[in-house]
Amino acid sequence: MDRLIYTAMTGAKYLLERQATLAHNLANASTTGFRADTVGLRAVPTTGQQSGTRVFTVETTTGSDFAPGPMVSTSRDLDVAIQGSGWLAVQSSDGTESYTRNGSLQVGPDGTLQLSSGQQVQGTGGPITMPTDAQSVFVAPDGTVSVKAASSKLPTTIGQLKLVNPPASDMKKGLDGMFRLKSGDSADADANVRVAGGTLEGSNVNVVESMVGMIGAARQFELQMKMLSTAEQNEQKAGTVLGA
Repeated sequence: MDRLIYTAMTGAKYLLERQATLAHNLANASTTGFRADTVGLRAVPTTGQQSGTRVFTVETTTGSDFAPGPMVSTSRDLDVAIQGSGWLAVQSSDGTESYTRNGSLQVGPDGTLQLSSGQQVQGTGGPITMPTDAQSVFVAPDGTVSVKAASSKLPTTIGQLKLVNPPASDMKKGLDGMFRLKSGDSADADANVRVAGGTLEGSNVNVVESMVGMIGAARQFELQMKMLSTAEQNEQKAGTVLGA
């Protein structure tokens, strides 16, 4: 009886958390460069006196889906998309280095390249600062950023995006949606990573699959509730028999 109650109770709790994860993925179905969260569950026996028959079902985030998202042409000079595997290095609000696939860049108030959320884009030699008289920008496949200014007839190189490619198993997603190395270190630049200018990578969330998952989780939650109801009915009947 205990095993049924605890398994059904914690299973229902897990399914609610799974619904939250799926809803979060769906909410970011149109977020540039978003990587879907993946979840799983496992059985955990309880410890302590008279707890040998009780088993909890625990939800655990197994990581992120690193499959590439669709490429969308924007023809905007400051839009870049990572081709294949790799990441764009940026500076997080806490000063540490983090990584993203969101290549929608803009010029910040201080003239440096930033994400729309305000994180400063990292170059191989530090922050990349745009000239105040820049008329056009070109990002080469290797991440080299060149500008054509009003005062010059020829393009001038102002820096190179820091592109990295650490193993996916070494990375984890933070609460801010940015990825970091599990060790806390900064990844080395990888000269083999390539970008496409005038292009953005969309979210890799599969909307249909997520919707089906939410429907399945809702039905499974109903099943857990029925199991709890069955356990209650069995207990009442057992009490009646033993009290007779």
